[in-house]
Amino acid sequence: MNDNKNNVPQDRIQALLDRQDILDCVTRYCRAVDRFDREMLRSVYHEDAIDDHGSFCGGRDDFVEWALGYHNEYQLSHHHMIFNHSVELDGDQAHAETYWLFFGENRSKPDSLAVGRYIDRFEKRAGRWAIAERVCVTESVNEITPTDLPDVFRKVQMGNAHSSRDRQDVSYQRPLRARRP
Repeated sequence: MNDNKNNVPQDRIQALLDRQDILDCVTRYCRAVDRFDREMLRSVYHEDAIDDHGSFCGGRDDFVEWALGYHNEYQLSHHHMIFNHSVELDGDQAHAETYWLFFGENRSKPDSLAVGRYIDRFEKRAGRWAIAERVCVTESVNEITPTDLPDVFRKVQMGNAHSSRDRQDVSYQRPLRARRP
C-alpha cells in the first residue's frame, strides 16, 4: 500500500535519491581534483577503495596523492567534465558508467584533450554512497594548440573572477559576491 500523497512507490523515490547521490559523488570527484581539495577527493571513495587509473592502480589515499601530484607537476590548469551517466542499482551496490572529457593546460605545450569513461562500483555504507572500485578507461588523448588571445580579451573576459586550484577559487566563496557594475 502506498502511503505517500502522490502515489509514487517509496522504492522508486529511494532509487531516484540513490542515483542522485551517486551522480553528486562523481561530480564532486571532478571538482575535488580540479580544485586540489584533498578532503573532498577522499570523500568520494570508501577508505578501502581501489582506483585503477591506468598509470596508477592503488588505494584511496595513494590515489589522491598521485592524482594531485600529477596535475600539479604537469598542468597549469585542468578541467574534468562529465557527460553520459548510467547507474544500475542493486541494493546497497551500484554499477555506474560515466563518460568524461579532460582538458589540461600543460606546463609544456601543446595542451591535452582526452576522453574516456569512469567505470565504477559504488557501495552504500552507513547511508553513504561512495566509490568502492573504479576503472578509468582512457579512449583518446589529443594535443591542442592554445589560441593566441589579445591581452585586452584576457583582462576583460578572463579576469573577472579569481580562478585558483585551491579553496581560494571563487566557487568556494560563501555567499557568492559578483562584481558590481
